[in-house]
Amino acid sequence: MEWLYVLMPIAGVKIFWPGLIILGVGVGIIGGFFGMGGAWMVTPGLNILGFPMAFAIGTDIAHMAGKSLISTMRHGKFGNVDYKLGMIMLVGTVVGFEIGAQMIMWLERVGSVEKVVRYMYVGLLAAIAWMVFHDINVKKRKENEMRAAGKDASQAVGVEWHKKFHAIKIPPMMHFNEAGIYCSMWLPVAVSFLTGWLAGILGIGGGLIRMPSLIYLVGCPTHVAVGTDLFEVAISGLYGAGTYTYKGRTELVAAVIMLIGASMGAQVGSVATKYIQGYGIRYAFGFAVLGCMLSIILKLMAKGMNLPILDDVSTALVLGVVSVMSLYILLNFIKGCKNELAMKAAKG
Repeated sequence: MEWLYVLMPIAGVKIFWPGLIILGVGVGIIGGFFGMGGAWMVTPGLNILGFPMAFAIGTDIAHMAGKSLISTMRHGKFGNVDYKLGMIMLVGTVVGFEIGAQMIMWLERVGSVEKVVRYMYVGLLAAIAWMVFHDINVKKRKENEMRAAGKDASQAVGVEWHKKFHAIKIPPMMHFNEAGIYCSMWLPVAVSFLTGWLAGILGIGGGLIRMPSLIYLVGCPTHVAVGTDLFEVAISGLYGAGTYTYKGRTELVAAVIMLIGASMGAQVGSVATKYIQGYGIRYAFGFAVLGCMLSIILKLMAKGMNLPILDDVSTALVLGVVSVMSLYILLNFIKGCKNELAMKAAKG
């Protein structure tokens, strides 16, 4: 089965190329739908497929930048992008990203990059999963309370942490029209600095935490958080791709293979947000995060217990999560298109 593997000239490793295609197409759909580059799946996925962690980070950032740019243009047509908010957040993103990238170079020199990045991923994914499902549970509890009181349960919302941050009125205060919020400029700058720093360390566009941060901390509606985050991912990804390529940690062959599939998948994922909104997106996001977290834990166990079979299970799981989530989004995309066409035909 040698023909299923291709040599990566810069990283010097042989990679299972069908895995790259699955990651590219699947994460293109998922990234366009969730409003993120999908690096929270791709970086561990590339590492699981055989890339050293530093190359997995640099390669994913390069592929992610192009894909997110395509998704941003599609979301912009739907009015889902708050460009003013995105531009404000660039300041913190660029500074935080460079600090994170320099930390990765230091960790690589001391030989700790693999272990540190994997453990950080597990901790971050666990925190994100808790936040999403806690929000859903709070919303369900409020719905039950409102029904018991004879009120309209459709008005129930989950956690509203953003209201506490909006109460901190440090000048200058700014209106963000598409997002429909009014807050201190320093709130999105602080959020973007944290996400940029994590992006530089973990090889993510920051979308893994920026999208939920825009919802829970800044107060954006879910669909606007998706589009604005993609805009931010595209810009920070282009900067990050240049940084890692300059440092010699980007495998362009793998990035191009994934980008071909991702550019097609991103179109489907972006349009699917027309048909699945609000808590439908949050449910799917939470389960995808849990699946990715489990695959990384299996990878750590495989090394710690010297059980190669767990490596194979980890690879199958991360590719399976990508495939299942892509199928879920694709089926809802097709269903939504059919309903929309039927409504237009009925009116015509």
